[in-house]
Amino acid sequence: MCGIAGIIQFVPHNRDSAMAQITNMADTMAHRGPDEQGVYVDDHAALGHKRLRIIDLSTGQQPMASQDQTLHIVFNGEVYNFQEIKIELVRKNYRFSTTSDTEVVLNAYIEWKEACVKKFNGMFAFAIWDSRKKTLFAARDRVGKKPFYYFWDGKRFAFASELKAILAAGLSQKKIDPKALDCYFSFGYIPVPYSIYDDISKLPSAHTLTLTSDGLNLKKYWHLDFGSTRDLTMDQASDRLTELLYDAVKLRLISDVPLGAFLSGGIDSSLVVSFMAKISSQPVATHTIGFDETGFNELPAAGMVADFLKTDHHQFIVNPDASQTLEKIAAFFDEPFADSSALPTWHVCRMAGKNVTVALSGDGGDEGFGGYTFRYLPHQMESRLRSVLPAVLRTPLFSLIGALYPAGPGLPRFLRLKTIFENLAVSDAQAFYNDLIWLRQKIRQNLYAKGFMDALKGFTPAETVMPVYQKSSGTDPVSRSQHTDIQCYMTDDVLVKVDRMSMAHSLEVRNPLLDYRILEFAAALPLNLKVSHGSGKRLLRHLAAKHLPPQIIDLPKQGFAIPAAHWLRKDLNAFAHDHIFNSEVVLSCMNPAQLHTLWSRHQQGRADHSVLLWGLMMLGLWEKQFHKGPLQ
Repeated sequence: MCGIAGIIQFVPHNRDSAMAQITNMADTMAHRGPDEQGVYVDDHAALGHKRLRIIDLSTGQQPMASQDQTLHIVFNGEVYNFQEIKIELVRKNYRFSTTSDTEVVLNAYIEWKEACVKKFNGMFAFAIWDSRKKTLFAARDRVGKKPFYYFWDGKRFAFASELKAILAAGLSQKKIDPKALDCYFSFGYIPVPYSIYDDISKLPSAHTLTLTSDGLNLKKYWHLDFGSTRDLTMDQASDRLTELLYDAVKLRLISDVPLGAFLSGGIDSSLVVSFMAKISSQPVATHTIGFDETGFNELPAAGMVADFLKTDHHQFIVNPDASQTLEKIAAFFDEPFADSSALPTWHVCRMAGKNVTVALSGDGGDEGFGGYTFRYLPHQMESRLRSVLPAVLRTPLFSLIGALYPAGPGLPRFLRLKTIFENLAVSDAQAFYNDLIWLRQKIRQNLYAKGFMDALKGFTPAETVMPVYQKSSGTDPVSRSQHTDIQCYMTDDVLVKVDRMSMAHSLEVRNPLLDYRILEFAAALPLNLKVSHGSGKRLLRHLAAKHLPPQIIDLPKQGFAIPAAHWLRKDLNAFAHDHIFNSEVVLSCMNPAQLHTLWSRHQQGRADHSVLLWGLMMLGLWEKQFHKGPLQ
């Protein structure tokens, strides 16, 4: 794992200045690559690299040059099938001077040009500068495990693994993008292609980027197809998934440094560890964190799996006095990020980083195999009701019922129907979006300051999500939901969280369930092998029954959650209040009276606004470290 950076301009620059600039950019990412640093500078380009050595410890330094010295690459990530590709290239008379996957990527580009990315199975972001043609080619992996930020003003182009490196180049005007903030307030993260600043963008997953003197060209190279369902029985699907998962895990065990795993006690990570245990000749080093609060502690389930698989198990209990850790977390994200599970992820990465350099995780199981039943099952039910009621009747009827029906956590759970009634009045895509966001339209309008609403010029975060749902090849609402979650929530929240928190501790995390072959297989599964009879991930549960203790198969989904609502009322009360109500950005976006009302209702226990308040607290923390002044 590494940090990459670069600056390109087509008018010759001063080499000494470019050297200082690229060195400064790379230095901001020392945590991503503490083992080595390298730079390359010519009249038009400067490339920088920070290396965390995983494979080929003695060679493989970057930036790496082609044999004729005309191409230079900086590469972040791993191509797990590089040995297979290398054999193919050797047959085509390519010579190799290292055993690294970086050299394979470089030669694959020489042989297949931009189509090379279709051959790679891995997680990656890389850039190749052609000094002869004055062209930059860059790419990001299929699901966006590795980040790629870029700046382009028509004259200068800069890119990096982290936003702070681009800021270190001194190119950005650091003007907050109100659209990005609106998305943040709705989702808790800033989706592709936005960043917190309006002149810095993110390269979307499964995209290549080509820069020439004529400008930028982005192209998508992979589409996940949910529209071609295979006719498989449960046993047939289980046998095929066993083959795929075994190979995916085996590929991800290639390493020249110590390797272990995260173990939550859930099905996904437990399955990954079970396959690791079958392949490895040594006990797998597993790592789990927990909390003292009931309902948030994964330690017992994880311990049961660890005992069953005879792993070398490590565990840690997180203390609610988290203020100092939260400040560190905000610094590593570079832009506001509100997913509170970043805190336990920080701790499990910190703990694992003390024992290993590479860890495997179970990320991707929920998105790929239909695990979010708390959203998917109601969405499926609502879609069926919408299909039998004409819109001309459904929309006005349920709009009225939804408006009149009371809202409140005080109602019995079976009577909390306001959201369902509101969803029945709209389309499947709108209902899916409604289930994702923190702020429904009415709350958003009341909470936002007039100046902020004016700055948005009619934009809503629906524009980033609903088109993905509407264009999905999925033939049912669950498949379309999965497709959207994979492209949006998983890439821009889950994988961002894991990348930043692992890299903060110089730890590489690999995700076997996100092997593109497994995702393609899962996308083509019949719906009943994913979601049926009120249960999700049916195929994974069936497979887990063959490899794991029976007690954990039907445990309710817990997620990597923290007791945020309680902490915001107790241990983090003063800390959160300070960073919310002393934030110029927060107060320039929000109606102060409405915000104080939300805060008071939460503190009194009359409502749970912990998701929004946590997000506002993290925005204040980000502002304290990266930005001065209100929304411009």
